Amino acid sequence: MRWSPNPRDVGRRVLLGGTGAMLAGCGLGERGAPVPQSDVRLATALGLPNERFCVADPEDLPRIVAEFNEAGRRQRRAFGLGPRDPLPSSSIIAFSGGGENGAFGAGLSCGWTETGTRPVFNVVTGISTGALTAPLVFVGPSRDGDLREAYTGLRGAVDVLRDRGLLAALVDDAVSDTTPLANTIARFMTEELLAEIAEGYRAGRQLIIATTNLDAQRPVGWNLGAIAASGDPRALSLARQVLLASAAVPGLFPPVMIDVTVNGRPHQEMHVDGGTYAQAYLYPPGLGESREARIRQGLTPAEVTAYVVRNGRLTVQGGPVRRRALDIAGRAISTLISAASLGDLYRIQTATHRHGIGFRLAYIEDDFTAEESEPFDPVFLGSLFEYGFAKARRGYPWKSGLPV
Repeated sequence: MRWSPNPRDVGRRVLLGGTGAMLAGCGLGERGAPVPQSDVRLATALGLPNERFCVADPEDLPRIVAEFNEAGRRQRRAFGLGPRDPLPSSSIIAFSGGGENGAFGAGLSCGWTETGTRPVFNVVTGISTGALTAPLVFVGPSRDGDLREAYTGLRGAVDVLRDRGLLAALVDDAVSDTTPLANTIARFMTEELLAEIAEGYRAGRQLIIATTNLDAQRPVGWNLGAIAASGDPRALSLARQVLLASAAVPGLFPPVMIDVTVNGRPHQEMHVDGGTYAQAYLYPPGLGESREARIRQGLTPAEVTAYVVRNGRLTVQGGPVRRRALDIAGRAISTLISAASLGDLYRIQTATHRHGIGFRLAYIEDDFTAEESEPFDPVFLGSLFEYGFAKARRGYPWKSGLPV
């Protein structure tokens, strides 16, 4: 999950982090050799040709299209369909970043189950806090108990981070240690869950978790289903690394160093929060341009509905800012993140409309008024989970578009 600290704290830590960069931290060991920029697309962690994609790189689009086409073939086999039989309508869903606000998406998913109308999603994506939600939703309602526990069972920040102190910004790679979060992720991302993800993948469904490759300054979509189905003994460890990396807010949480190979030679990549590049991700816009052809080939359903869960509000709660550098920097950063989030939603909405895909949006509305007393406040998390749960159980009023 991703901590959303108060603006003053953000500014203070970011500024200290900048000072640390100028002084050059001396408390860290050397990292492995980074991947040369020209070879980024060739790097692999497990040696699978489809384990991940550079989702914003047009050169990787053919591989992504091929993976979606192969998923369509697996679906046909799973449904026992003949070559001329159309695929049934499908649903896809994206869970955004948002720190503690991820309790909203978790509650909404569990409440949706109660109505008996929650779909089996063909594609599930997650970024940051949404990366913790996505695998459990992908597997299905049988994991709703874990989904509830993941947010309402936290004892507070102690289950997410350990503060290293502000001086860590001068000599370390982050001001917090995320060993508690790694342990929390390991409680849920088990061999059993990985096997269930693999089963969904073999049925033609896809689970994509986004991180940001900081060396390459590119978003990476990890094909967790293919990783789970690989049978590689390193698959569970890599899946846990990916979830942790997707939540690794730069400067606040340490980056996750992932070992890869290029042409048989070892390298190491630095991965951080997927929200560094985008707050929500559904599919590359270019993927939809060939959708009609794939429908004719029977590889894509004719009717698709896309759900986007924004783990946050659409509008920011403004207020006076003190004329102090730290307060100004903190407010500017929070404003930038909020504006970027809206931009991501508009891009997704525009792409789905252009491709003939239904668009449905959920977000935290003004009728939720609880406030946090501290980061990862258990009372706040429980209140937000129940808010999302109650909304969905009554029949969530999905929005067909963003407010004009």
